[in-house]
Amino acid sequence: MQSRGFFAHERVATTMSDEYDADELLDRAGFDAEQSVLTRRQAEVLALRERGVAQADIAETLGTSRANVSSVEASARENVRKARETVAFAEALRAPVRVVVEEDTDLYDVPSRVYDACDEAGVKVNHAAPELMKRVSDEAGDAVEGREVHEDLLIGVTTDGEVTVRKSREVRR
Repeated sequence: MQSRGFFAHERVATTMSDEYDADELLDRAGFDAEQSVLTRRQAEVLALRERGVAQADIAETLGTSRANVSSVEASARENVRKARETVAFAEALRAPVRVVVEEDTDLYDVPSRVYDACDEAGVKVNHAAPELMKRVSDEAGDAVEGREVHEDLLIGVTTDGEVTVRKSREVRR
């Protein structure tokens, strides 16, 4: 059985008799507690869980309860989610092209607005119109339904043409 994530090429350890070494996994993945939003314990638990190790087995190995492992894993996953959100926010800030798409906009009008703003800034978008609409729809989640935008969006385009989509909290005046 194969795992998903960082260690997909490794065999999954499923019993206590199977050998796995969290320190080795973290070293191989380049974990640095000084530079990470994760604690070492959170990183250990995630590394083992990504290999398919059961929470009960991790608890036994670490000398703690399964409930504690579950709590550590949940906190780690929340920290990862927040780190991703922070990166997405920073990318939106640094994008030289930012287009606000107001609610009630037809999704089919979005590509021309993005392309016009990119032309003004001298930035080439890496997506054709259908791909751009799909990207906006997928990344906006429930803010887009069918062809209708239900919440304000901020579409950013980086200097290398990558598109970011965020729900905008811009206040209308």
